Amino acid sequence: MYANHQDQQILPGDFFLPFGGRLSENNRWVQLSYIPWRRVEQEYSKHFSKDVRG
Repeated sequence: MYANHQDQQILPGDFFLPFGGRLSENNRWVQLSYIPWRRVEQEYSKHFSKDVRG
């Protein structure tokens, strides 16, 4: 794989906010966190050649 990531996800309710409050479930960035990015990355990486770097 072209990148090295840890398989760790922080759910919106577990996210620490230094100013207090909570993350809104309707926030677009919170909604993006529910996408299975590891699976998306695995499918997308199939389109890259293993022979070429750069």
